[in-house]
Amino acid sequence: MKYTRLYSDDAGESHFEDVHVELRLTDFAPPAPAVYLSAFTPTAQFGFLAAPSGLFGDWHPAPRRQFLLYLSGEIEAVASDGEVRRFGPGSVTLVEDTTGKGHRSRVVSSSEVVLAVVQLED
Repeated sequence: MKYTRLYSDDAGESHFEDVHVELRLTDFAPPAPAVYLSAFTPTAQFGFLAAPSGLFGDWHPAPRRQFLLYLSGEIEAVASDGEVRRFGPGSVTLVEDTTGKGHRSRVVSSSEVVLAVVQLED
């Protein structure tokens, strides 16, 4: 599977990177059939976020390293290097541009965007 990473370089500029995750056939919940599973990552906390249509966040860093799982709606994000990407239902991003200029984001769908937020341990 693939997710998008948004990170800051040593100069404080943010960039997108596509990350591929290996899934291995695993007996996860016997006696249910085996499924493909990635390695687990320790987390600090979990919550949901809803933002209305049209919401615009000018340049800002992420509050902490966190995975965003897009449940509904669509967001457009701009890295400080100028690259623009859109994320909608089924998308996953690891946002870790916690220093530097950060990124811009706006809700581009006509409905609110709803995300599951999984904040990672420091």
